[in-house]
Amino acid sequence: MKKQTLFTTSNVVLCMIAITLIIIPFVSDSRTMIILLTQIFIFGILAMSYDILLGYTGIVSFGHAMFFGIGAYSSAIILNLYESTMMIFILSIVFGMVLSAVLSFFVGLLTLRLKSHYYAMLTLAISGLLLVVAEKWRTITKGNDGFTFRAPEIFRDRMMFYLFVLACLIITFMFFKRFVSSPLGRVLIAVRENEQRTASLGYKTLHYKVIASVLAGVVASVAGSLYAVSLRFVNTSVMSMDITLDALLMTIIGGVGTLIGPLIGATVIEFAQHYLSGLARDYPIFERWIIIFGIIYILAVIFFPRGIAGTLGNKYAQWKMKRSEAKTSKTYSGLESSMVDKRGDLK
Repeated sequence: MKKQTLFTTSNVVLCMIAITLIIIPFVSDSRTMIILLTQIFIFGILAMSYDILLGYTGIVSFGHAMFFGIGAYSSAIILNLYESTMMIFILSIVFGMVLSAVLSFFVGLLTLRLKSHYYAMLTLAISGLLLVVAEKWRTITKGNDGFTFRAPEIFRDRMMFYLFVLACLIITFMFFKRFVSSPLGRVLIAVRENEQRTASLGYKTLHYKVIASVLAGVVASVAGSLYAVSLRFVNTSVMSMDITLDALLMTIIGGVGTLIGPLIGATVIEFAQHYLSGLARDYPIFERWIIIFGIIYILAVIFFPRGIAGTLGNKYAQWKMKRSEAKTSKTYSGLESSMVDKRGDLK
């Protein structure tokens, strides 16, 4: 049995990337870059939570934005009603996580018995229902107009908020990495591959799918809270279908079932949206930048059918296999030549 070690190539690369991201705000004075990277981290957390559903459990949800919106509204409303301190902000995150956990538990229990597209459509309907509630409950949410609120004093400095969100991203990634490697995570992967066979082995697949749904909803709520504080503003757009589609695209472009893939997808999409919309202000040809963005997505799917991380991972695995085969054949040829030499000496 192979002994696991922390100092693998992938772990070293990830540590180097994390250290680089920590250093960036201290060496760069670009406020735009700091804000853009913060948005990438937030949507990276959201996309990783969606990857737990799609990539590791095989569940397609069109209502993931409702958990994102619950987190955003929980933090925004609590910070608006009470003093905007760090303690209140943490409590608002916890409150949003509890609400999302309860809702995702009951939604999962009621809907995960359905198969594939039926489940997806029902989650879309429930998300739409919550969106209507947010639009009509104007005394609390202010409807489509939304409202502004004050962030904690420490987050007035964008660098501090950047580091806080980065810490949340690293903790989420490490937690998910451990989760998918655990026996529970292995069962979820088995459910994704063949649910009937997994059930025949004695596993109650519905329970495992509900656990994945609750975990994904809770983490999406954290992303929503961070997103609301990053803007100091919230409205019903945080519960729109666009949020779910963004998470889905980030997961598919980056690589389904890889964890690092959603982070790559979030980086690609956020950078593309930022720079294409910026070019539209200077060059008329980019005014319909969403079409160019669609072309980029199509090209990404064509050239990276398993996502960027998945395709590159397969290429690397094939290269390692060819290299090991070449080493093996070289060793065998060396042994054969030495045996021939020995036979010649005996003669």
